Amino acid sequence: MTSLKISLFASLLALGGCQSVPLPPLVTVPKVDLDRFMGDWYVIANIPTFIEKGAHNALESYRLDADGSIATTFTFRADAFDGPEKRYTPRGFVLDRESNAVWGMQFLWPIKADYRIVYLNSEYTQTVIGRMARDYVWVMARAPEIPEADYARIVAFLGTQGYDISLIQKVPQRWAPRTGG
Repeated sequence: MTSLKISLFASLLALGGCQSVPLPPLVTVPKVDLDRFMGDWYVIANIPTFIEKGAHNALESYRLDADGSIATTFTFRADAFDGPEKRYTPRGFVLDRESNAVWGMQFLWPIKADYRIVYLNSEYTQTVIGRMARDYVWVMARAPEIPEADYARIVAFLGTQGYDISLIQKVPQRWAPRTGG
């Protein structure tokens, strides 16, 4: 990806697009234990950004660094399970230290895109990342699939939060079984 495309992508995320009707604030979860939140999250569904269109096996990984920022690695296969691997490494910054649920995700300095943890189950196995503008959303889980009833409940929840649920797309996930070692 050229630096011009990355710059455009970061600017669009930060600005959040145009809204004709102001939306109420997007409520986040009350508290996130950052240590428990770190690790791998499979992207189950999303309203994709332009770089994610056609993504297969999308995986977001977080690591809490000593300075409190979050090293993020986003990988996926472009357009097919055997497509070329794409990798992005934005840095996350916790903006609300009381809840740890509002982050700025920085793809390109100095822009920090809005990133809000709006759903997180008590087991830390399913989460939803949203944006105040309701332009993008990511449904993620610790496993490459979730029960259909959970997925339907999450999508219905997003509808109550002002998202156009017709834009949410499942992300194809197919992984070889892991073997112990």
